[in-house]
Amino acid sequence: MKLALLVSGGLGFQTLKKLHHAHSVVCVFTDSNSHEIIKYCKEYNLSFFKGNPRNGLGYSFVKNIHVDVLVSINYLFLIEADIINHPKIIAFNLHGSLLPKYRGRTPHVWAIINNEKSTGITAHQINIGCDTGDIISQVEIPIENDDTGATILEKYQQHYYPLVNDVLKLIKTNTIHPIKQNNIEATYFGKRTPKDGEIDWSWSKERIYNWVRAQADPYPGAFTYLEKNKVIIDKISFSTHGFHYNDINGIIVAVEPKLLVKTENGIISLDTIRNEKKLKFEIGKKFEQCL
Repeated sequence: MKLALLVSGGLGFQTLKKLHHAHSVVCVFTDSNSHEIIKYCKEYNLSFFKGNPRNGLGYSFVKNIHVDVLVSINYLFLIEADIINHPKIIAFNLHGSLLPKYRGRTPHVWAIINNEKSTGITAHQINIGCDTGDIISQVEIPIENDDTGATILEKYQQHYYPLVNDVLKLIKTNTIHPIKQNNIEATYFGKRTPKDGEIDWSWSKERIYNWVRAQADPYPGAFTYLEKNKVIIDKISFSTHGFHYNDINGIIVAVEPKLLVKTENGIISLDTIRNEKKLKFEIGKKFEQCL
C-alpha cells in the first residue's frame, strides 16, 4: 500500500522514519517548523508539502499522487475534505487521548492538569470534524504521579509506530471494524499557549502540583510573579510545614533549607525554578498573578 503521511514534531519524525523503512511512503505533509522532518524528506528524496494545507494548497500538491492510505501523526493542521477523500482506501489519525475524551490540542497535558490516572492513543478515521471520526483501535497508558507532559510523550513514542503498523495490517487484510464515537461522552480542550501557564494561588496544592508537572521543561512552564519578575516553576512537592488557614495564599513562609509557599490547603516546596539565580526570595514576600 502507498502511504501519504501528515507529520509534525518529534513524534511525527520518529514515526516517519520507521514507516519509511517498512512501508511505501509516497509523500509527506508537515509544518514549516518541523525542521528534522523537512531535512529527512530532502535527504531521502521524499516529495513533501510544508505549511498550512487548507484552501486547496495541500490538495494541489497531492492530487496527482496515488495514495492508498493517509496517516496523520501529531500533525498541526486540520485538513479539508479534498485531502481526506483523496486516499483510495482510508485516512486515519493518531490522537493522544482515549477518545471521545479529550478531543482537541495537547490532550496529554490537559489530562495531567485534570488529575487523570490514565491517558492513551486512539487511531481513528479522519472526517471534517476535530477528532470525531470512528475509532479503529486504542492503547491505554497510565499516568504516574511523577509523570510530566514530556514523560507522557516519551511513553507515546513507544506506542505510535506499533499502533500505526497494527492498523495498516487490519487495512491490508480487510479486517478493520471502526466504531462510532459516543458524542454524549465527548470532552474538548483547546490549544494551550505559553501565557496560559500562570498559577492561581487560590488553587489547592494538588491542582498546582498537576499544573506545574504538566507544563514542566521542555514545555514553556507554569509561572507566577514575584515583585513583577516572572518566575517559571518546573517541579514542586508537598511539605508538612505548618500554616494558618488565614495566611495569604502565595506567601513565602520559608526560604531555607527549602523555598516554601502557602496554598489554599497546605504548604508546597518550590523544588526546581528555571530563573532562580536572578531572584531574591524572602519570608513574607508574595507570589502574585499578573494584573
